[in-house]
Amino acid sequence: MTENFNDKVIWITGASSGIGEGLAYAFSKAGAKLILSSRRVDELDRVRNACSNVEKVKILPLDLLDVSSLEARTADAIACFGQIDIMIHNGGISQRSLVIETEIAVQRKVMELDYFSYITITKALLPHFMERKSGHFVVMSSVMGKIGTPMRSAYAAAKHALHGYFDCLRAEVSPMNIKVTILTPGYIQTNVTRNAVTKDGKPLGAVGHDIASGLPADAAAKQIFTAISKGAYESYIGKFGSEKMALLLNRFVPVFIIKKAPGLIPK
Repeated sequence: MTENFNDKVIWITGASSGIGEGLAYAFSKAGAKLILSSRRVDELDRVRNACSNVEKVKILPLDLLDVSSLEARTADAIACFGQIDIMIHNGGISQRSLVIETEIAVQRKVMELDYFSYITITKALLPHFMERKSGHFVVMSSVMGKIGTPMRSAYAAAKHALHGYFDCLRAEVSPMNIKVTILTPGYIQTNVTRNAVTKDGKPLGAVGHDIASGLPADAAAKQIFTAISKGAYESYIGKFGSEKMALLLNRFVPVFIIKKAPGLIPK
């Protein structure tokens, strides 16, 4: 059974570009009430103004690295419309550097942004969901949440952690009618590689070929919309290509990923 999103309140982090922007348009078209968050208020304004039902869209500036502020910002998000029905954790950052060269500060930054910000908001929002006996956490992981390859140690660690945490959460809260959907995108046309941090924290500043030729962000948003509407436990997002094959190989022939097929992994 698919879900009707009309007047459902959906909070999207990382909503100023890429997949988050695409999700804003998809859910706005479906009649949802939206709370859009990121650090870039001007870009959030642009996205809001491009939505189908502007009067149903509110902006809540948010810095996910300021973890100490997230509990209060969650209360602000609930106050926007008096409730939240779906929380889409979408903000984050990637990383490209060898373990031996990557500064510990970089490892910590990626983990703070891609893992601790998610679970801090989740813990702050959970009592609201439990009180209402309803709610849906949607978590943006990655193919790298399932496999490990060179140059991705911090990113893969954070994404693997999300799977462990939210699988446990799902087991705890499913009797309360609270759902958890974990998304594992492959190559999607976003700025994820351009903004990825390198060994000393500086941005990579380049878009890899595989990302540039990946699934457009709006098409990815449509796949995610479908996964959420069906209440999927976990869903691969992207083309059926090398990254999908990597997931299958990692499950059944993991040694192949390490020794034979580094080119299968999202750049």
